[in-house]
Amino acid sequence: MIAKDMKRGDVVVYNGSPIIVENLQVQSPSARGAATLYKFRCRNLITKDKIDLKLKGSDTLEEADFRRRAVSFSYADPTDVYFLDMENYETYSIAREDIAEEMNYIKDGIDGIFALIYEDRCVAVNLPAAVEMLVTQCDPAARGNSATSREKPATIETGLVVMVPEYLEEGEIIKVDTTTGEFLGRVNK
Repeated sequence: MIAKDMKRGDVVVYNGSPIIVENLQVQSPSARGAATLYKFRCRNLITKDKIDLKLKGSDTLEEADFRRRAVSFSYADPTDVYFLDMENYETYSIAREDIAEEMNYIKDGIDGIFALIYEDRCVAVNLPAAVEMLVTQCDPAARGNSATSREKPATIETGLVVMVPEYLEEGEIIKVDTTTGEFLGRVNK
């Protein structure tokens, strides 16, 4: 796969191990004739180590041989998290510590979760770009502050604390970015 075509969620082989692209940044050249650089923040799917890559647009990496399966969250115990394959109803498990960050956005009924299966083992899960979450706790809005752009902390149903606009109240449903953990907007239902 050519570096300039890689995007978030792609899985490629680097130093003999599969890595998943978690973030990317394009650095335009400042000098004439210089190449555009692509900076990738990746995670090794086997060892879970973070890897930073800096590649030119024409550099290539081999695509990893894996399966991407649509799954739904089934249940979690103290050590593992279990997902149900939406096509053949096979159950995949992954260590809770391996997806601790993703667990901030996983609850019953979330659509768009994909399990990455490498050598018949679930090595990672891909989340949708944004999820809808219920605000379970936040301070009440201060009267007269609705026109300002101040923020306050709010706890969503998974326990994650998100900075939200001051006008939001407890019990509202919001959209949260699964990459950055930022508030994206209120969901009108």
